[in-house]
This record gives sequence, C-alpha cells and structure tokens, in this order.
Amino acid sequence: MSEAECLLLNQMRMPEIQLGAHTVRSHGVKVARTHMHDWIILLLLIVIEVILNVIEPFHRFVGVDMMTDLKYPMKDNTVPFWAVPMLAIMLPVFVILVYYFIRKDVYDLHHAILGLLFSVLITGVITDAIKDAVGRPRPDFFWRCFPDGKRVFDPVTKDVMCTGIKSVIKEGHKSFPSGHTSWSFAGLGFLALYLSGKIRVFDRQGHVAKLCIVFLPLLIAALVGISRVDDYWHHWQDVFAGGLLGLTVSSFCYLQFFPAPYEVDGWGPHAYFQMLAESRNVNPSNGSNVQQAELESVYVDSQHCRELSRVNTHDSSPILEGTNGRMGY
Repeated sequence: MSEAECLLLNQMRMPEIQLGAHTVRSHGVKVARTHMHDWIILLLLIVIEVILNVIEPFHRFVGVDMMTDLKYPMKDNTVPFWAVPMLAIMLPVFVILVYYFIRKDVYDLHHAILGLLFSVLITGVITDAIKDAVGRPRPDFFWRCFPDGKRVFDPVTKDVMCTGIKSVIKEGHKSFPSGHTSWSFAGLGFLALYLSGKIRVFDRQGHVAKLCIVFLPLLIAALVGISRVDDYWHHWQDVFAGGLLGLTVSSFCYLQFFPAPYEVDGWGPHAYFQMLAESRNVNPSNGSNVQQAELESVYVDSQHCRELSRVNTHDSSPILEGTNGRMGY
C-alpha cells in the first residue's frame, strides 16, 4: 500500500468506522470517570484563578519621568470582559458539539472539551500570576491614579501617591501580559488546531481554502489583541506576550489529547486509537464479528500508514538521489 493510498483510506474510511457507536449516553459516564482526576484539577485551576484575581498585584515604582508614557486616555473596552469567554470557550465548544452531532464520538467530544478548558484555564492562571508578580502599569495609568489630573508624588522616594479609586488603580497595575489576548489565543488557537485535524488541512492536496478556515479563529484572536492596544489598556509587548503564551499552552494541551494535525491519524483523539488497539484483544460477541474485523483492519492499516510515513520521511529526496547519480556517472 502506497502512502497516497494510506491517506485516501484514512480520509474515506476511518472517520466512518463505528459511527454512532460511542455516544454520550452509552459511554459518556465511563469516559468521564476515566478522567475524573483531570476534572478535579480543572476545579482547582478555577479556584486558583479566583484567588489570583482577588489578591493585590505588585505596585511597581512609577516616578515623575515615567508618567510621560502612561498618559493615554481611559477608554471603554472594544471587546468587553464578558465577550472573551464567549469567544475563547463557547465558540470552540459550539464547533465541537456540531462535530459530535455529526460523528457521535464521545471520545472526541470529551477530550476536545477537556483539552479546551485546560488550555484556557492554564493560560489564565499563568497570565494572572505574571500580572500580579510584574505589576506593570497600563498605558492609561496616569488617569487611573490621578482622575482629576493633579499629580501627587512622595517627597522622598518620588513614587506616585494615587488619589483615584482603589479598584481602578489595582486594575491599572495589571498590564503585562494581556489577559484578553492570552485567553483568546488559548481558546481559538485550540480551535484552529482542532479544525486542522478534522478537515485534514495537511492532506497534501493543496486546498488553500482549508487554511483560510483554520486561520479564521487566529485572525479573531489577533483582532482582540489589537483592540487592547487601540483601547490603551495594554502596551504592544503585553499583547505579543499574551498571544505567544496562549498559543504555546493551547498547542501543548491539544497534543495531550490529539495527534498532530499533520499526522495520518490526526483527525481523531488518542483515546479512539487506544480503543481500537484494545478492541483487538476483546473476543467479539452478539453478532459483532463484522464490526470487530473492521476495527482490526482499520487499526492495522493505520499502523502500516504510520510506519510507511516514517520510512518515507527518512528516505533521501529525489533531488539528492539524482545529484548522487550524476556524480557517480
């Protein structure tokens, strides 16, 4: 079997095997119990996130000369705080649910949602921990500190002595990194990877339209980040660091549950292929001989395709081979 035939087999056959055989009703409780400890860790992350938002951030020294770059006007958020979870969590969950209702695969549903929540919450905890530790002033810190425009500095240390509202000042010390941006890239970055596997972006067919679909969530996340600079809530470095953080965490979390999108079996979660492997050792019963044979066939073909891909990866390129042939001649 050639590698091209392997790719075609995986595109046409593998996603259809056991369609509707593993639903939330039939296997949902079992899958959730298997990952009970992961859900407990998620709850822990939520508690840590709440604590990080309650504690007071580090108040960095802000002298008279430093205020020059912190006098941007205070503006409302173009993307309000409530919209970030909608974009970073609810939108990807909607896409994941749509795929579930098409394929009826509880493994994909559970692992995708679990991976998404881990991506967003881990990013949120890291972001807020750094915010509290760094305490970088926002670009509009001057007006947060001195709402009436009258500057007051300590006569000895020359540090600011803010006269504004305490909660507003507290928020003014949380510029680095951008939470809007990190959350957006964590959730929408995960969605981009998820879509890459499902629509087989790297199938070597050269369909650029698929790339446009994958880049759309990333574009939305990028626009959210740009809005933070436009609203003078963040410096550009805050947005850049937030985007990098979100993308990094989302990549790790996605690969924890799914193969890389460019792999032959990148369309399904690791748990699905583990189930295929385990099914080979289970004796078929109740008239499931045909289904069992299909599962074993798909698993063997998948393994063969992986080995073939590895062999082709290590083969020398035709250009080098041609060069070597001419040199020998």
